[in-house]
Amino acid sequence: MKRILLLGGTADARRLADALHQSGIQVIYSLAGLVRIPQVDCELLVGGFSQFGGLVNYLQSQAEQGKAIDAIVDVTHPYAQTMSSKAVLAAQQVGIPCWRFHRPAWQQETGDDWHFYQSEEDLLSAFANYQRPLLSAGQMTQEWLQTLAAHPQMDNIIWRTAVTAKFPLPDKVVWLKAIGPFAYEDELALLTEHKIDVIVSKNSGGKATYAKLVAARKLNLPVYLQARPELSPADKEFDDLAVCLQACQQAWAN
Repeated sequence: MKRILLLGGTADARRLADALHQSGIQVIYSLAGLVRIPQVDCELLVGGFSQFGGLVNYLQSQAEQGKAIDAIVDVTHPYAQTMSSKAVLAAQQVGIPCWRFHRPAWQQETGDDWHFYQSEEDLLSAFANYQRPLLSAGQMTQEWLQTLAAHPQMDNIIWRTAVTAKFPLPDKVVWLKAIGPFAYEDELALLTEHKIDVIVSKNSGGKATYAKLVAARKLNLPVYLQARPELSPADKEFDDLAVCLQACQQAWAN
């Protein structure tokens, strides 16, 4: 039976892990576990690889114990640049393939007012004329939030994340804990209630957090999307989960 290390933390990863497990492939599903621990039928590895001295050490120790990993499948978030890069390098070092699935990025439609940025610094200059942003691009640095809150025109900042901040927030920042998927009606109500005048988001793709973009289109709000990071090429790359599943089954199922 083939042993596959599946790097997860996304709904797509959980679905793929379950499907591969049902196909007779031995799956080790790895995730950081900062938001929630999923219910999966396969082996679960929580907390990352620093507990083993790094991913390479983990792979080598598994081989030494007679439980060698045959391949890595990276189904992390499209912005998990560090983990994706480490997966490619570790696979090369131990001589196994590394495949990757990332859902397609969202595409701009008629009525969308989208702008793209690379870094937090890019946003600061762009935000000189906004008063009530919704920040929904995950974790932000304390320094950046303080600088944004210090803008004289800034009234109120809504920061929505799934994980609690590890530092005190400026007075103007209101933190909302929320985990998708989000409904269109709820997103529209949030934007209206807080009189949001601009949205910041990652271009995550998928349906779970897309509703805010539909609501922004309805309200004619500008959206600033963080550009996806450049990743080290994997041996095979997929943007269709069904195609990825079929390829994995053909390669590793009994």
